[in-house]
Amino acid sequence: MKPQNFDLLLDSCDTLMLDMDGTLLDLAYDNYMWLEHIPTVYAQKNDLSEAAAKEKLYGIMKKVQGELIWYSLDHWSEVLDLDVASLHLDEQHRIGYLPGAKGFLEAVAAHDINVLMVTNSHQHTLDIKAAVTGITDYFDGIYTSHELGYAKEDQPFWHALQDQVDFDCAKTVFIDDNAMVLQSARDYGVGNLLHITHPDTGRPAKQNDSFTGIAGVSDLVV
Repeated sequence: MKPQNFDLLLDSCDTLMLDMDGTLLDLAYDNYMWLEHIPTVYAQKNDLSEAAAKEKLYGIMKKVQGELIWYSLDHWSEVLDLDVASLHLDEQHRIGYLPGAKGFLEAVAAHDINVLMVTNSHQHTLDIKAAVTGITDYFDGIYTSHELGYAKEDQPFWHALQDQVDFDCAKTVFIDDNAMVLQSARDYGVGNLLHITHPDTGRPAKQNDSFTGIAGVSDLVV
């Protein structure tokens, strides 16, 4: 299903909410960190094979996937006895925009709407990515799940966000690569939802028939 014209889409709304990782920034960095680099460092520290370390870590992570602590670098630093924030900083050269995402943000700036970043990213990660990309300069407001106390997958997140922003669900467009998050937004009443199907340039695109899908935000401006 093809989304409506970009200008019509934005002219019909007064708030644009954008996820960061996998929507604007390439999820390849995050997937590399959590699926490769951190398990490798953990294996070396604990005298494990990489395969054994991955099996152990993936199992631990899966138990809390989608919960607020799953996104917390402080939590994983404590659980794994590693300085996870420093490990992210060491690999910051891998951080980058998804194709056309920066141009999309520049195009959005021409519209008189409230542009909000709505992210599950931990503040440490957000700070690193902002320093590398300057992404926070494009937003009127930045709202993180850790600041609000709930992951975006949870209904209380949207209530807490509403208390701070007072947005009109009918006049809000929300773009995210996580179908669980989009479903949570839909359950809250956000009416205009777009699903990013190619959040990681190093992996194949994914599909979800429940939402209008676009490979990337650049599809909206071509």
